[in-house]
Amino acid sequence: MTRQYEVVYIFDSALEEAAINERLARFHSLIQQSGAEAPQVNHWGKRTLAYPVKKHETGYYVVAKFDAEATALPEFERAIKLDDGVLRFLVVVNEGAQPVPVTAGKSDEEDDE
Repeated sequence: MTRQYEVVYIFDSALEEAAINERLARFHSLIQQSGAEAPQVNHWGKRTLAYPVKKHETGYYVVAKFDAEATALPEFERAIKLDDGVLRFLVVVNEGAQPVPVTAGKSDEEDDE
């Protein structure tokens, strides 16, 4: 059974975009199924980290969504862990729409009074 996953990568900001794309292609080939859609990749770019990670103050963020079998994830995660260019990553199950935050404004009942 395939599930939809989302992965956030933080790459070393010293890497060029071509090197990052080469790594992404290698990682995604491990989870790609024949006939399935290619992962949706969104480059967020270079950002300042909240705290230093492996002595780096900045990182290059990439978010990807993909469908995969759960059995493919261990090899996928192992390949990412072995890559020195990846500072951090997180894979989560994408379970549909995210909840909408409730605003702290006035409610409709308060407006009527």
